[in-house]
Amino acid sequence: MRILLLNLYFPPDTSATATMAQIVVQALQAKHEVTVLCGRPSYDSAERHPWRLWYSETRAGVRVVRAGSTVFPRHRMRQRVVNYLSYVALAVPLSLFLPCDVVLAMTDPPFEGIVGAFIALLKRRPFVYNIRDLYPDMALGGSLIPEGWLSRLWERLHRWALRRATRIIVLGEDMRERIVAKDVEATRVAVVRDGADLSAMRAPAAPADPEVVGAIRGEFDFVLLHAGNLGFSGAWETLIEAARLLEKSEPGIGLVFVGEGAERDRLAALASGCKSVRFLPFFPRSKIPSVMAAGDVHVITVKRALEGAVVPSKLYGILAAGKPLLVAAPAGCDAARIAVARGCGLAVDPDKPQEAAAAARSLAGDPERVRRMGEAARAAVSDYDRLRELRRFVEIVEEARNA
Repeated sequence: MRILLLNLYFPPDTSATATMAQIVVQALQAKHEVTVLCGRPSYDSAERHPWRLWYSETRAGVRVVRAGSTVFPRHRMRQRVVNYLSYVALAVPLSLFLPCDVVLAMTDPPFEGIVGAFIALLKRRPFVYNIRDLYPDMALGGSLIPEGWLSRLWERLHRWALRRATRIIVLGEDMRERIVAKDVEATRVAVVRDGADLSAMRAPAAPADPEVVGAIRGEFDFVLLHAGNLGFSGAWETLIEAARLLEKSEPGIGLVFVGEGAERDRLAALASGCKSVRFLPFFPRSKIPSVMAAGDVHVITVKRALEGAVVPSKLYGILAAGKPLLVAAPAGCDAARIAVARGCGLAVDPDKPQEAAAAARSLAGDPERVRRMGEAARAAVSDYDRLRELRRFVEIVEEARNA
């Protein structure tokens, strides 16, 4: 079967969607012929290519067609939108010359699902929609765009794309529920989680790098660690206010953020003067096991109104590391459900700093409970095997051709 995958980012880009697109392609190409239609690399200046209207290359046996999109820095929203629009303007006509049996779209740019549905309509091919972040819900809930004519038009077009999709693949039950609530037939929406690489867990664990651990833990006796993107979806104010409350009563408890993102500078300013909060940049990928080992409890957060619009896939890496969870998110959020149901963490209201502080205080004062939660996390991860989830992903794409 010939599959055309649409996503703006693909390696050598290092974004999360580029990485997942590559993982999906590797799973599909074992049995099928895959063509990726993406944009010019833009994450690493060393990898940026000279402008051409389009060009084709082969990466690990996969044909990669790159539209000549702009490569403006992503931290400026207007320039990012220009990147999106330049990619779409070239990708749509290019797609008409790429043979395929199924069109598979991801969600970069945020309206890629609409583009994918349109291309599938023009090519008269089945359309599979892999939703990684649900737009425009996420843009509205994250206050990226105001409610108005643009959001209404976007939602109308997106619902059209959802109805056009032969199959819809989502990351969690909360996202599935949100989509079904948009009058989408439930049988067409399937949950395929990102999962964890269980084969890596079987290898002997290397000793944690003391420099990494020391940089994260510093003088803290107990560390709440958030490692990942600091974007618009987190209940950051709640976490920082909880840290301020803990500083007064439990100064040995620290909240450490490892990562970057659009909200990083604002959060650093918000936490100014609070000695219980520390911000560190991302460490090299080879140091991820040491980062995971450095925290006593790992934090996941989703602000209210965004449950199901965003599904934090960092959950599975935390479970694989055997670390407890503190989830500041609505009760319906997938991560909150799993933490409570599997006994591997606590879930708190994303709008109540006092509740988050109390949960952190109770965990810091009960090492045995933290140990049991870590064991429960390690036991739970076996239900989220990435290889098994990818096999299901491939089956759904194959089913779409005959639907």
